[in-house]
Amino acid sequence: MTVSRFGVSLEKELLDALDNYAKDNSFSNRSQAIRFLIEKNLVEVKWMCDNIVAGAVTLVYPEDKTDLRNRLQEIQTENKKYILSSQIFYMEDKCLEIIAVKGPSFKLTKLSDKLISVKGIQHGKLIMSKVK
Repeated sequence: MTVSRFGVSLEKELLDALDNYAKDNSFSNRSQAIRFLIEKNLVEVKWMCDNIVAGAVTLVYPEDKTDLRNRLQEIQTENKKYILSSQIFYMEDKCLEIIAVKGPSFKLTKLSDKLISVKGIQHGKLIMSKVK
């Protein structure tokens, strides 16, 4: 693969943020960090179409929040045609929930955004792979 060089002008705060990002994610240089961020963005844009994909939504939340669990169950029931399975792992005072999903990528993105934005969710992420 041919590599092209180009210059980039950034404000100091943005350059510092890029350097911190590269360091925190163990990139050996700024170019690797920028390449990763561009590729990540391109993949995320690609998923905003209607490709059929399968994936997993992972959620971490406090174990003792029954209202939160009820809301997550409500959302999953409303979207059951996209839910293949879900499993909850109990870890001390937290829950790790993994929800297997399949459907149009834009629908799964909306579903995961809805789940992750529930008040009390400490961390959430959607991973998808194209199946068709």
